[in-house]
Amino acid sequence: MGVKPLFFFKNIQICKICILRKDMENIENAKYLKTVIIDKLIENEATEFEDVTIDESRLNLYLNGEKTISMMCIPKDQDAHAIGFLMSENVITSVDDIEELTISEDGLRVDVKARINDGSLENLYKEKTLVSGCGGGVTGNIEGSLEIPFNQTTFKVKPETISTEVKIFYKESELYYLTGCVHKAMIYLLDGSTITAEDIGRHNAIDKVVGKCKLQGLDTTQSVLFVSGRLSSEMVTKAVMHRIPIIVSRTAPTYLGVQVAHKHGITMIGFARGKKMNLYTHQGRIDV
Repeated sequence: MGVKPLFFFKNIQICKICILRKDMENIENAKYLKTVIIDKLIENEATEFEDVTIDESRLNLYLNGEKTISMMCIPKDQDAHAIGFLMSENVITSVDDIEELTISEDGLRVDVKARINDGSLENLYKEKTLVSGCGGGVTGNIEGSLEIPFNQTTFKVKPETISTEVKIFYKESELYYLTGCVHKAMIYLLDGSTITAEDIGRHNAIDKVVGKCKLQGLDTTQSVLFVSGRLSSEMVTKAVMHRIPIIVSRTAPTYLGVQVAHKHGITMIGFARGKKMNLYTHQGRIDV
């Protein structure tokens, strides 16, 4: 009765492969995608087919002529990535501090000439590689080394807005759909517009989306940051550094993440799924 599950699965895979091949024809996507031949094992039967993976490259950041850090990432939006990272670490205060920014022809080196905060730069490890894994973020310029004012903004959003934007956030994640291998960050602005970025690293995605906003002169002090993955202290710290008052994820926070959000006046929302969400800190910004 009906179609056998394995046959049904094979048809799904064939359809997906056709879609992927069509998407691979898009030059913008194809630059970051690599195909591999794999065996899919279902109920002790192996089926060979072509799968799509994401490319991973080492981006070298040079600041005022010296190599500062290497970051494993998708070589895309490198200017925004560099600016967002340097501002997240308080190495620069604003885009106005940058005198010159150039990207190498192969896209794997960014040179930045800028006025810098020497004290914050000393907190970064020279020649350190920022890995794409979940524990690889460098966000150490708050606790004990930098005074950040408590976020007192009166910016508010409706819970319906959060629910709607979370749905859009996951639905429109193109590279994730193609590979299942990227994280995404999105900033919802006061006028209802959004800016997005994707990368293999959660920290990279946030740095990129913030950098995009800064390059466009957009105000993030009245905005909502949507992220994929858990709300760890490093993720929350980036919101603190950029004065973003609300951070949202469909997954859970860590205990330290909750503490950092509470201490610095950040509204933290976790498990935002459908019409449900958990409000962990500073709930007053959710206009119920």
